[in-house]
Amino acid sequence: MAAVGIPLKRSWIFVSKCRLLRKSIQLLSHRKLSRSTSRLSSVNLREEYHKLKAQTDAQPIGIDDVNPQAIFANNELDLGDVDVYGFDYDYTLASYKDSMHYLLYNLGREALVTKHKYPKEILSLPYDPKFAVRGLHYDVQKGLLMKIDSFHNIQPGTVYRGCTPVSKPETLALYGGTHVPVDNMNSFHGTNHRMHQLMDLFALPEMTLLSNVIQHFIERNIPYDPEYVFYDVRGAVQGVHSSGELHRNIMESPDIYIEKEQEVAELLQWLAAAGKKLFLITNSGFPFVDKGMAYMLGPDWCDLFDVIVTKARKPKFFQPTRPFRVYDKQQGTQAWDRVSQLIKGKIYQEGNISELVSMTNWSGAKVLYFGDHVYSDLADPTLKLGWRTGAIIPELESEIETVNSLQFKKSLSWMLALQGLIETMQIHEDTESQQILDEWLRERDELRVLTKTVFNRQFGSVFRTYHNPTYFSRRLSRFADIYTSSIVNLLKYSLTYTFYPRRTALPHEIKF
Repeated sequence: MAAVGIPLKRSWIFVSKCRLLRKSIQLLSHRKLSRSTSRLSSVNLREEYHKLKAQTDAQPIGIDDVNPQAIFANNELDLGDVDVYGFDYDYTLASYKDSMHYLLYNLGREALVTKHKYPKEILSLPYDPKFAVRGLHYDVQKGLLMKIDSFHNIQPGTVYRGCTPVSKPETLALYGGTHVPVDNMNSFHGTNHRMHQLMDLFALPEMTLLSNVIQHFIERNIPYDPEYVFYDVRGAVQGVHSSGELHRNIMESPDIYIEKEQEVAELLQWLAAAGKKLFLITNSGFPFVDKGMAYMLGPDWCDLFDVIVTKARKPKFFQPTRPFRVYDKQQGTQAWDRVSQLIKGKIYQEGNISELVSMTNWSGAKVLYFGDHVYSDLADPTLKLGWRTGAIIPELESEIETVNSLQFKKSLSWMLALQGLIETMQIHEDTESQQILDEWLRERDELRVLTKTVFNRQFGSVFRTYHNPTYFSRRLSRFADIYTSSIVNLLKYSLTYTFYPRRTALPHEIKF
């Protein structure tokens, strides 16, 4: 299949910031404001505000739309150097419908009542798909769900106890500020006894159930220990996974839960026809993967892959622990003899990355591996093996559609222009001027809230706080060379296409 590369849009956030802040600064620069030479009256401050507002409203937005199906680069990647393509299964090759989240929530809720003996009233607590977003942190000891930025700072207005927002003063009192010490943050693979991070889409129903249960306890004055509730809910939901109950429900009705994307078959066939080696490494068991892949691609889907590894136990797969075992798909059993080579057409379980590399000689930058979990799928391959990595972030598409909306562009344009005005005029320290600056800061804060809530009313964007990248975004940029909303977006590019990261200015490299 022929594929044509499409150019990525410019980094609109940086471009718009440069343009708009430059305008606001240039509007005032002719006065050469300084503490010794300028004393504008409060009337003049207001005049400058209205002039800037009128100018900003009159100017064309000037920000190009971003293609929601594009592939974005954190690091330069030439597909011409890639000989081997690897894939995770869940949320990479297989895309799930919203119905899967409802199923996981309902099964976890039922297990919480039947196995952990929680109040039966919990069975009536509904799932809200718009409550949480990926990348949030949950403070296990304090029972708070929150968004943290790349500097380990809590974003005010995104802290929730149950489904109830926690005020900024209470947050500051609980944490002695907004900073979370590094010892309380996630370890390398996103786990910590204190802070638990939601790194994949399977975590959203779990965290919503946890928030609903805590809210239920609060409203009924039921005493609870946040840590016990966290581990009970987590145990209930994870038990749905480990028992196979979730998989059995999906296997019985794949059409209800799995998106049937013909483009997935086209992509794999296109890569195979181009002579690329293909492999699949997934933590899911073969019967589950086989049912889904057969539904999407047909019964002969295994023929497309050179190596298939199931029950891989990632991230433990990337440590030299267990050897590979051959899985008999007819008998549903594992062989006992040692695996010395990986043969196309056979199904393998467990194993480890060292043996995979030694048996295939797939190493370094000629391997490109795609997955949805930034830690379990991508961290070790890029840091330890030098593989190139691609993150699949399904919610990216809806985020970009919001970014492209006229409402968001206008709000962002005025917020940046106003912030530039505040930065320039803050040298005026008389009482009247400071009162006006306080008014502007309040308006700026209102615009911050507006540009947050258009993504998600509780937590805002997955990728940034008011102005900083989120902790999730920081990890994504470190462990993923490229990222996109769907694996099939690769079909829009040629196999010799080079993805270039956008150079953005460091604070000291440009004068605003």
